[in-house]
Amino acid sequence: MPETSSRRNFLAAGLVLPASALAATTDLPTPKPAAAPAGNLKPSLQYRTLGKTGLKVSTMGFGCMVTSDPVVISQAVEMGVNFFDTARVYQGGNNERMVGAALKGKRKDLVLASKTLAPTKDGALAHLETSLKELQTDYLDIWYLHSKSKAEHITDELLEAQRIAKQQGKIRFAGISTHVGHRELIPAVIKSGKFDVLLTSYNFTMGKTIDDLLEQTRAAGIGVVAMKVFAGGYKPIPVVPNDPDVIKKLHREGAMLAALKWAMKNKHVDTTIPSITDLDQLDEDLRSMATPFTPADEQVLTAQLEFLRPRYCRMCNSCDGVCAQGLPVADVLRFLMYAEGYGQFPMARESFLGMPEELRNVRCGDCAECTVKCGNGVHVRERLQRAQELFA
Repeated sequence: MPETSSRRNFLAAGLVLPASALAATTDLPTPKPAAAPAGNLKPSLQYRTLGKTGLKVSTMGFGCMVTSDPVVISQAVEMGVNFFDTARVYQGGNNERMVGAALKGKRKDLVLASKTLAPTKDGALAHLETSLKELQTDYLDIWYLHSKSKAEHITDELLEAQRIAKQQGKIRFAGISTHVGHRELIPAVIKSGKFDVLLTSYNFTMGKTIDDLLEQTRAAGIGVVAMKVFAGGYKPIPVVPNDPDVIKKLHREGAMLAALKWAMKNKHVDTTIPSITDLDQLDEDLRSMATPFTPADEQVLTAQLEFLRPRYCRMCNSCDGVCAQGLPVADVLRFLMYAEGYGQFPMARESFLGMPEELRNVRCGDCAECTVKCGNGVHVRERLQRAQELFA
């Protein structure tokens, strides 16, 4: 992590200053660590039942994807977090190994989830065996079919893999995850009657666009887990006195915690899995649980939304099939987010290079005009070119 990685330095200012004051301020003193009362707030974890699974999970879980330090995970357990999410693909398989080591001896008291991207039954079951070995456990509480976006992605072969895994006692509950295509995939998930848990992107940039789907999911007894709750995370900016970029950082710092509270206030969301990389971030996220979502938080998110508008894909998937050269636009924008928002360049580049060669070789600069017009204001061509420059 960069030496400016601690969000605590800006926590108080980011949440206390209204958006209008932030926008008008151009001469800020060098930020200092937050003092009381913020430092005196006590974490107040709550627990909800994950659909019909009967599992009691902390409303703030732990997304392990970008975590490298097992101490952070161990500390989260000590603080009462009991839901941990990883995947076979994360960090080239090393993430599961690290999570397994961090949770060793504590497994029976926790809810553990992992995922497979394998497209076939045999491939998925092979992934599961590796996941169990790396995580040092005999079973997963939840095993997701990962990153699906269309009804056709729910294949009989993959459903059979989950059925076999359940029958063998290697998983307790079957899940499915989606980044985009909510309007097509979620109704298909409900209709299938095969899934116990849905893991879906959900954050303040999406507004209420899928609230009805989440309500329907919970009404069907399917547990709902929210990911991407920070809307891309943030990339620390060097703090320079009198630099307007300081204002952008303040927006993002306050928005991180406001965004987490925004997602959790939805009664149809059972838990969230924010990415956490260090003890400072864990502490800050836990402290956000001590206060409810307020109008001040809403102001901060309004300002953050304007900052994100040209940069962040809201995953509505309306651009699917629109690119004249066949690029999966939402996916490429997500890969760029991994690099710029999460600071995970290797993972971002690996994801980009995982596309078919003909898509990796597309260059948006070769097109006279972009056929993709984002209704949410994302500068699509500019962002895609940025991804191609970084990863190709």
